[in-house]
Amino acid sequence: MKSLIRKTIKLFTDRQVWVRQITVASAASASAWLLGDTFIKSGGLVAAIVCALSIRISLYKSVREGFGQIVGTAIGASIALGTVRLFHFGFIAVAATVLLCSVVARGLHLGEVASVNVPVTALIVIGPGISGNTAVHRLLSTLVGAGTAIVFSYFSHASTPKGRTEEQISRLGEECAALLSEMAEGVATGYNANDAGKWLAKGRVLIEEIPKLRAQALEAKRYARWSPLEEVDEADALYISGVAIEHTIVQVRTMARTLFDAAVSGKNFMSGNGELAQAILDCSSAILTKIEYVELHSNIDQVDNVAHDLRLGSRVLADHLFLLARSVDQDQLVRAVSLVGNMERIADSLDESSPALKDVKTPGEPLSAQVLELNPIQQGKRWRKKVIRVFKAVTGRS
Repeated sequence: MKSLIRKTIKLFTDRQVWVRQITVASAASASAWLLGDTFIKSGGLVAAIVCALSIRISLYKSVREGFGQIVGTAIGASIALGTVRLFHFGFIAVAATVLLCSVVARGLHLGEVASVNVPVTALIVIGPGISGNTAVHRLLSTLVGAGTAIVFSYFSHASTPKGRTEEQISRLGEECAALLSEMAEGVATGYNANDAGKWLAKGRVLIEEIPKLRAQALEAKRYARWSPLEEVDEADALYISGVAIEHTIVQVRTMARTLFDAAVSGKNFMSGNGELAQAILDCSSAILTKIEYVELHSNIDQVDNVAHDLRLGSRVLADHLFLLARSVDQDQLVRAVSLVGNMERIADSLDESSPALKDVKTPGEPLSAQVLELNPIQQGKRWRKKVIRVFKAVTGRS
């Protein structure tokens, strides 16, 4: 019995972040119900539903979701009132409401978040007994629910957006270093295609983490823009560090692919090559050292030294490979030299000296994840051009 209790407790202690989030979500929904019923007639249920839909794992995302709910409710309530007056309450009114909401959401270029919210909130508003007064009550309940979600989402995480970004950078950097260390050991002792396939699979898993890292770094950057608790310069620097670890992950995956291609093509002189194995191990150690410096907020000169040493090591490896130019297969030699290029790019990411990190704009979230795919000014210009085009076509003016 005691063992069962310990296992049950461990299920929750091992998932502290998840437990915290569901506890906050439950408390937020309950509070929204109380506030909705207290200040608005029969407003508790709608407020609780909207709160549960809006609350997310961070304050930034909850603000965005809350705004999406408000936009959706305003549009949905207007359409719902119109369709009910035309068709009365019934399946025709429901079908017409969902259809018109989807068309309007598409026409206004609402993102995926708000596009879903429009028909959902419209169906909430269209409930039995709808009237102008009821629609206003439900709209106010939506505001209460969204506001409650925004307030409670501040407590969903123990750390700040900046802290969560640093944690992700450290975790991914450590996983890159561990994979490189495993690859170095395999190259030193001799590896085959099966071993390289496992490394490549792990590299692909790391690549899948990039969108999450980018979204988290972007959240930290935007949070610092309006929060007095964060420094904008620090958030911008952290965002660049996120881009740097993203580039590092890509290079590590490419190295795994190169070793795999060498193994399956035959004449693999890289298997059992001590110089290559040592260079890959040095690359792993450099990434770990950079992560330690970032966690300790150490002097940037120390990071520069690590990157400089890695560049020197890669050039030594290049000299060694060029000496083998006449004795090994040329295709395999080209693959090995490409590993040198990967190591140098990792060094550029370690000291963040590459123009590719700062001079090239990194895309943010996809448009489908935003509340508005186009800002109101752009939409206004588009609609004005369309109206002018239609007016000219009707009046025959050029």
